[in-house]
Amino acid sequence: MRDTRESRLLLVLLIAIAFALITVDIRGGEDSPVDGARQAAATVFGPIENGVSGAVDPIGNAVTAVRESGDRHDRLAALERENAALKAELGSEDRGRSRLEQLDKLLKISGRGQYGIKGAQVIAIGAAQGFSWTITIDAGANDGIKRDMTVLNGDGLVGRVTTVGPNTATVLLATDPDFTVGTRMESGDELGFASGQGDRPLRVELLNSKAEIKKGDRLVTFGSQADRPFVPGVPVGVVSRVDPSGGDLTRTLYITPYVSFSKLDVVGVVVQAPEKDPRDTVLPEKTEPKPTPTVTVTVTPSAPADGQYQQEQ
Repeated sequence: MRDTRESRLLLVLLIAIAFALITVDIRGGEDSPVDGARQAAATVFGPIENGVSGAVDPIGNAVTAVRESGDRHDRLAALERENAALKAELGSEDRGRSRLEQLDKLLKISGRGQYGIKGAQVIAIGAAQGFSWTITIDAGANDGIKRDMTVLNGDGLVGRVTTVGPNTATVLLATDPDFTVGTRMESGDELGFASGQGDRPLRVELLNSKAEIKKGDRLVTFGSQADRPFVPGVPVGVVSRVDPSGGDLTRTLYITPYVSFSKLDVVGVVVQAPEKDPRDTVLPEKTEPKPTPTVTVTVTPSAPADGQYQQEQ
């Protein structure tokens, strides 16, 4: 429509009529004179509106579903994060309990031997400084660690310090083929030298080839001059095999170490040696094998019947 004076007057007139009808409809309520026209319009346009609503509602429902799905995804992600954090917390608690147990054993062994120790944690294992059987601990020169100090844990001898940095140190394990420590048999004075053999039992050469040794005997460190690199009395291991004496100057033993070298975590570096040799006091208490009960069955002969007795007579 062209914008003319007549068209503008018609537009104003239509707007006025519309306001008048709205005013009459509102004031009339249910008795509104335009109620019939409104119902007729609803009859005509209702199906169309429903159709449009039916076409639009799935889209709205889909948007709502996506929105709610996003909310559910966020809640699920939050629950997954909480679950992972809980598992990590439980895992850390288990690890914390394990470390507390190791620390408790370490304190007990240091107390029995009167060793002054510096606790440390294993932070690396493997080849280091040219050695093949080593660990790295998180204690170094700043903690008073020096080269050629004894390293132990709650079970026994771990190794000796070989390289020291400001905050870390390298420990040569007792299983390394280049490792050698002087040993002494429990409850005796038989001396020897234990050497590492990797993942095999430690090999011990006793100085006395005629020494009476049997499986199950135990060994401790003999100690070094000025207690470096080894302090005395640290448990080393248990005899697992004794080679027959063949007239050699020494006798060969094989011992299973007390320490499980594949599970090292908390260790202690002996920074102060004991005032006197603890001898065998640091060894764990022996567990006596329980005797196997013997069952004795006694057979008591039954008395013969009267008839049988008379027949024999």
